[in-house]
Amino acid sequence: MADQEQQRIVVGVDGSDFSVAALRHAKLFGDALGCAVEAVAARRYQVAPGTLAPVRWSPADDAERVLNDALARAYGDQPPADLRSRTVQGQPAKALIEAGRGARMLVLGSRGHGGFTGLLLGSVTAACAAHAPCPVVIVRSDPGEDPARTGKDSW
Repeated sequence: MADQEQQRIVVGVDGSDFSVAALRHAKLFGDALGCAVEAVAARRYQVAPGTLAPVRWSPADDAERVLNDALARAYGDQPPADLRSRTVQGQPAKALIEAGRGARMLVLGSRGHGGFTGLLLGSVTAACAAHAPCPVVIVRSDPGEDPARTGKDSW
């Protein structure tokens, strides 16, 4: 790990409780491994032909708000000293896979805000686990949390 690019842990953030837990786990891994935490929120915005987009709505601003809110929920007023954050345009799985190039690991919540809440693994997480160029850690609960008590891991 002589090169700075390998000294980071990338975290996918979509604002879900699972991505907030992933941020908390990434901090623990970063502290243990001496790596920076890089929080990445991917946004994909497409307007169907023949429809109008809201005039005052900005997908970039919305993604930035979601990212900042998740960081505040995860870390409060004690973010990691070497925290980096950014939003990127693109399909989330592809954007996170690309962000993982050269990273020590990619940390993701087991699922996000997708419509199939009964699934144990979301589509973005599954795609990243299958195609990421680095190890992928999939988080299902907060560090030290008992999943049996929270119901997050109930089948």
